[in-house]
Amino acid sequence: MNATPKQKKLISLSQFILEEQLKIPHASGEFTALLSHLVYAAKIVGREVRKAGLLDDILGATDDTNVQGETQMKLDQYADNAFNQSLKICGHLCVLASEEHEHIIPIPGGYNIGKYTMAIDPLDGSSNIDTNVSIGTIFSIHQRLEPNSKEPGTEKDLLQKGHLQRCAGYIIYGSSTMLVLSTGTGVSGFTLDPSVGEFLLSHPNMQMPESGDIYSANEGNASYWSPEVQTYLQKIKSIEGGKKPKTARYIGSLVADFHRNLLKGGIFLYPNDTKSSKYPNGKLRLLYEAAPMAFIAEQAGGMAVTVKGERILDLTPKELHERTTLVIGSKKEVEEFLTFVPKS
Repeated sequence: MNATPKQKKLISLSQFILEEQLKIPHASGEFTALLSHLVYAAKIVGREVRKAGLLDDILGATDDTNVQGETQMKLDQYADNAFNQSLKICGHLCVLASEEHEHIIPIPGGYNIGKYTMAIDPLDGSSNIDTNVSIGTIFSIHQRLEPNSKEPGTEKDLLQKGHLQRCAGYIIYGSSTMLVLSTGTGVSGFTLDPSVGEFLLSHPNMQMPESGDIYSANEGNASYWSPEVQTYLQKIKSIEGGKKPKTARYIGSLVADFHRNLLKGGIFLYPNDTKSSKYPNGKLRLLYEAAPMAFIAEQAGGMAVTVKGERILDLTPKELHERTTLVIGSKKEVEEFLTFVPKS
């Protein structure tokens, strides 16, 4: 007779955060409550993503453009509204910023002003929505500059270096909905169990492999990249001396590309186009995309730099929608890239 399989110990996200909170001196529970509001909105968005092909008012583009000048997809707007409505009245933020909005989103009058800030990309990879490819949400949390203040937060509270983040994470809406999170003590992954409506710890102590065989880059733009980046790509694709070239895997959704490389090892590159007048410093947003992903990468043992070799987490954003280049992934892969960066 076969033995009854052992039941895997299931830890919910809320239980995990409460236990983590006990390790932090003077923790008040405010941060835990903030995450619960984020998770609530993520479940709503995940539900709509799963049935996008069934609803006419979810798929397709709108007639609107966002602050970046990009056409907004219907699900872009839905996700933005879901997160904003849940977060700005949660009572634990002093200010909110969304990648879809030009200016900060203030806390409405009559609601408690908290000590945290949040910057969020409500739906990363939205160009993939209509083709049922994985998309995601990226978020970054800082503590405001004056934690004891009860005044509304300002843009300055958001424009802090990445290494000062109290928490960063992303939600990937793929074959399952998964939340990957770091509060500065490693990286943990939680998978949504639809039957109970809870995110359950599925990937404890996530570590990015030190090296990997995957590279992710939009090589359709390679002719516009710097000679150093082009030389690096030629090197990793070379078969000289019987060397095995790296494997190209590019989805076009930062969350999806990063998530695969976090699990499998590899490197993701988004260089600047040297002939571009629109994005001379790169296209990814420092506050909403690069900094939170860099925080997770480093906490998992990886690295994140610009094409000039600057550590992403050391950069101070000068404006809400500042753009940057990004090279992120396994430690040895990024270190190899840095050997091609000219020494200043």
